[in-house]
Amino acid sequence: MGLSRRSFLRRSAAGVLLAGSTDVLRIASPPAGYGPLVDDPAGRMALPAGFAYAVVSEAGTTMLDTGEPTPRNHDGTGAFAAPGGGTVLVLNHEIREGAGTELAVPHLDGLVYDPAAAGGCTIVTTDAHGGRVSERVGIAGTSTNCAGGVTPWGTWLTCEETEARAGERGYGRDHGYVFEVDPFDRAALVDPRPVKALGRYSHEALAVDPAAGDIYLTEDASGPNGLVYRWMPPPGFQSGRGALRGLGAADGVLAAMRCTDEAGKHVEDLARATSPGTTYAVEWVEVPDRDARDESVRRQLDDGRVTRAHKLEGAWWAPGENGTGGAYIVSSFSRNHRGQVWFYDARRSTFTLRLLFTGDDDGCDGPDNISVSPYGGVLLAEDGNGGNHLVGAAEDGTTFRLARSERGSEFTGPVFSADGRVLFANVQVPGTMFAITGPWG
Repeated sequence: MGLSRRSFLRRSAAGVLLAGSTDVLRIASPPAGYGPLVDDPAGRMALPAGFAYAVVSEAGTTMLDTGEPTPRNHDGTGAFAAPGGGTVLVLNHEIREGAGTELAVPHLDGLVYDPAAAGGCTIVTTDAHGGRVSERVGIAGTSTNCAGGVTPWGTWLTCEETEARAGERGYGRDHGYVFEVDPFDRAALVDPRPVKALGRYSHEALAVDPAAGDIYLTEDASGPNGLVYRWMPPPGFQSGRGALRGLGAADGVLAAMRCTDEAGKHVEDLARATSPGTTYAVEWVEVPDRDARDESVRRQLDDGRVTRAHKLEGAWWAPGENGTGGAYIVSSFSRNHRGQVWFYDARRSTFTLRLLFTGDDDGCDGPDNISVSPYGGVLLAEDGNGGNHLVGAAEDGTTFRLARSERGSEFTGPVFSADGRVLFANVQVPGTMFAITGPWG
């Protein structure tokens, strides 16, 4: 793969992933991956020999429990262990159009935020082998549900990648928020409310620090480029099911990342870093008006105070030992569409470039969604200019292609079941969720 110095996760004193504290990233898979990809006779997905897939959810083909067809545009996904075995998944549908568009998320009584919007989430239940059991609406009437993040208390935070106000696109309410979706408690889904404390902007993804309760969020935007944010809870706040719903719009502190290099100079854009191992010190600059009533949040902070990036994408929390850990952050574009993977060390307040796609070998580009693999390293969904793949990156710097979409559209939302037996991954258009099984160990 096109890796600069092939040095993903190179250990350094600046990172949390030091010798003796890398259990979460220890390799159990072959160092070169699982072998070459085999063309699929059905023309859906190429996988290594010995692996297989099954369709779990497909737009317009599978049916919801209430009788409507599965909505389109599958995107970010959270996976949760189902009682008695199997997996419950919360699946985003990144639908930007208004209500009435084809294969929208159905508007069911009590589950709709804005009757004029067509996006939302469905909740998919599978058996222990990844076989489809059911699918139902989790939230409807939201817009452009792109990625999000799982919480330590077992819910999914779905992110709207838009800044549309009421009146734009025919919407009846403001959009650009984060909503909490409980995969198990149906009563918690009634009367959906945005978590306004997390700000209103073009949200992409987020990662939650289980120890501190801080939430790290990415913004996929340009003109100017987007920011990485941190929300710190107010004193005395107790995280857990339903707690975010009770927050006020200005509760806690929402701040944007500011990086400085080893010489103490401000880093204006993450694209400046061209060598894995580059490490920046991090400060946080408070956002003046997080609900962006008069001006977009990213425009409220001038370039001399924050660090920007073009196409900030996936985020995922990686736990460490003794309560330490950090967040992976993906910058998909960098100076071209090759992209970067960064690691924020929450204890040291440092930001380290772990992976840099260069395209030197085979043109791999556009890393997007990210998740930590139970078998070592991370998984990346490629949203590139060429073929789109699931890409694995192991602790020793080895990268490999795990799957190839043979229908052209990007991969989204790769996430393993809690027991590590099934990898769920989506192809965004028209929208298909696959369950991938094989000799993972």
